[in-house]
Amino acid sequence: MSHEVLQVIWFALWGLLWAIYFGLDGFDLGSGMLAGIFRKDEEQRHLIGALAPIWDGNEVWVITAGGVTFAAFPKLYATMFSSLYVPLFLILFGLMFRAVAIEFYHHMDYDRAWQRIWGWVLSVASLIVALLFGVAFGNIFQGMLLDAQGYHGTILSLLNPYGLLTGVLFVVAFLMNGATWLAHKAPDDGLRAKAHTFAARIWPVVLVVAVGWLVYTPFATNLMDNFLKVPVLFLVPALAVVMLVLTWVYLQKGNHLLSLLAGSLTVGLTVIAGVIGLFPNMFPSKLDPAYSLTAFNSSSSQYTLQFMFIVVLVFLPFVLLYQVWAYKLFGRKGTGSEVEHY
Repeated sequence: MSHEVLQVIWFALWGLLWAIYFGLDGFDLGSGMLAGIFRKDEEQRHLIGALAPIWDGNEVWVITAGGVTFAAFPKLYATMFSSLYVPLFLILFGLMFRAVAIEFYHHMDYDRAWQRIWGWVLSVASLIVALLFGVAFGNIFQGMLLDAQGYHGTILSLLNPYGLLTGVLFVVAFLMNGATWLAHKAPDDGLRAKAHTFAARIWPVVLVVAVGWLVYTPFATNLMDNFLKVPVLFLVPALAVVMLVLTWVYLQKGNHLLSLLAGSLTVGLTVIAGVIGLFPNMFPSKLDPAYSLTAFNSSSSQYTLQFMFIVVLVFLPFVLLYQVWAYKLFGRKGTGSEVEHY
């Protein structure tokens, strides 16, 4: 297999892994944010109990995506982490505090003050992670202030209108999916109805923000170029739109599991559409395309990519089987909602 073919394959895998991560961890980030909204004792206990068995399995995908970036595209990894140093470290700390909040919530014999603190920590940390991931990818989509000397932006330059809009899109989409997950897992009709109502009310917000993002994207980025060159690629964002509509349809029917599946696919397909628009760029330069990092100028050697490809073929099926088993065991309706079980 030629080096160029391997570079394209690993670019596709890189994009797919991020899409899987945002599709899966997105709904538990949304559930985490809801800990600041569903603040009654029993509501929070059920919410965190529904998160406890699945959050760590979902976050495996961000480790995998980061590992692929490091091993397959080391130059991209180095530039990305030096350019986005502050937001990525804030994301890292957010992920750490989420894990601590979920684990510490049920200590101290369910002291209410203790639980209230960790409920808010979970909510704020989840919001920070969701928002900053969206801001980071929004900036990557529109291009970075990158030249031969490196990145010239600041944390404030990352908080531009398109980056913030992408961050808001991530937040509201994750909230919708998180509420749908909670509605699916709720052990009683009261909590299920409350989570269902929240998901139904935020769906129009997701629609408005998504439409605004789609309209703004051709003006803020070059993502449309690949789609205009190969029109059949428009099937991917079109399918994302179909999934968003199906999210509402299944929600109205009260089928929260299928609504969650459609909502997660909406997020994943949107990320895939963005990655397709980027190709072959992975870290495009807004200053001069000559300084952009691509799948071809930032990848590892042919031998490294080939060896890693074999490793993926061997071990990825085991990861997928574990994920399927975990959701089959812990994803049943109304089960695993009490945090003390974990």
